[in-house]
Amino acid sequence: MGLITISTDIPWLSLIWLSLLVPSVLIAFIPETQQQLMRLVGTGFAFISLVLSLLIFFAYDPQVAGFQFVERLDWIPQIGINYLLGVDGISLAMLVLNGVVIFTGSLMSWNIEKRAKEYWIWLLLLTTGVYGVFVSLDLFLFFVFYELAVLPMYLLIGIWGSTRKEYGAMKLTLFLMAGSAMAIIAMLGIYFQSGLRTFDMMVLARNITMSAEYQRIFFPLLFLGFAVLSGMFPFHTWSPTGHVAAPTAVSMLHAGVLMKLGAYGCLRAAMWLMPEGAREWLPFMAVLTILNVVYGATIAMAQRDAKFIIGYSSVSHMGLVMMALASGTQIGLVGAVLQMFAHGIMTALFFSVVGRMIYERTHTRQLPELGGLGRVMPFAAVMFILGGLSSMGMPGFAGFWAEFAIFIGVWERYPLIAVIAAVSIPITGAYILRAVYSVFFDEVKNPEFLTLPKLTWQEYSGALILASILILVGIFPGFLTDIINMGVAPIAQQLNDVIVAGR
Repeated sequence: MGLITISTDIPWLSLIWLSLLVPSVLIAFIPETQQQLMRLVGTGFAFISLVLSLLIFFAYDPQVAGFQFVERLDWIPQIGINYLLGVDGISLAMLVLNGVVIFTGSLMSWNIEKRAKEYWIWLLLLTTGVYGVFVSLDLFLFFVFYELAVLPMYLLIGIWGSTRKEYGAMKLTLFLMAGSAMAIIAMLGIYFQSGLRTFDMMVLARNITMSAEYQRIFFPLLFLGFAVLSGMFPFHTWSPTGHVAAPTAVSMLHAGVLMKLGAYGCLRAAMWLMPEGAREWLPFMAVLTILNVVYGATIAMAQRDAKFIIGYSSVSHMGLVMMALASGTQIGLVGAVLQMFAHGIMTALFFSVVGRMIYERTHTRQLPELGGLGRVMPFAAVMFILGGLSSMGMPGFAGFWAEFAIFIGVWERYPLIAVIAAVSIPITGAYILRAVYSVFFDEVKNPEFLTLPKLTWQEYSGALILASILILVGIFPGFLTDIINMGVAPIAQQLNDVIVAGR
């Protein structure tokens, strides 16, 4: 049994995504002059969504395999489309991640004054879509929520962003729409070639009727269609540009959650529904991920803009996620999901420090122009260092357990790839330490920085929540990994059976 018991008669999963859709409608009726009320409504409902996510997490029974809290309604039964929701260990971790990032991101959005109504509406709609993706078990519904999560990014970056924001917004949108086009072609291929005439992923996974030939054709379309959003090489170039252009909360969601939608789609849709295709293509994908991991870390080392450092760092860390998925091993898949969670919290913390605490006060992110900020904002320095330690994979932080599991899983299947990818470890340590020294402990470059405004309670609260989670998971990883393991076990077993049978 779960740690708590809740009624299964209540549609909890629907309430989670509705908890952000409802305030987006309510805010539309709030007068433009009532910005404080908009902030309270947006942040209050974001907190409610986090509480509901935690409620589901602690009520989930880890002793029972499969999906729980399942909700099913006929939607368009004539063509096999249903409103079908459910959660397992994989989606549970992602629900909690999304809840934490949107709540802390809402706290970091209290400084938004330009067109505040539209900002809050689009921010909450984006996160509504994210929640929907993580609980959807109907492939069509999955795609609907996926598009709802992706499309608001264009406006959020284009209107409220900085640093070539129009270019960053358009580049992001074009890349992600191209990925969506590949994914929808593959989804239609699954629908027609399976012969089952249903989008129910549980039915499709239990009755894999697609031939190995068709799986080999459609698997790369579906996998790469989602991998575009995860920043997989060579489709990664939109990601650092989008990170830099986005406002703080959107950067937190962009790196912390949206990139995880891509990896989640690769695992939940492509690998689960087409294991034969996965057997053929995953070795090739594993080779591509080496470029993600090593190239991303190397380019991060060369950056002078703090946001670009975090952006390319995300390319490298998400490469570890995709590499673990490509291993297909159970421990590798556990590491991939845990890395998605750890990286999401870590990058949200990084962007809250760099984007909100530093850039909003100094109006620069260039390392040569910063320095000595540890004197005036020691809290920001401590938070950045804690995020850096997790990014470097230091013991005692969530990132350590994620990377440890990833390298074990990858070594089981591709030992040479694991050895090559390990090159990124010292490079990551180098660019993190360089950033920490340049921003916080170098000589003061601008005397005006010694009199910067004090941090706000929203900044303190949001950063403390994120840092505490990194440490909590680092000390007690079992409460998360045990549940994740229950979710990935069926997929790993399915992949293993296919690989063994193909030898």
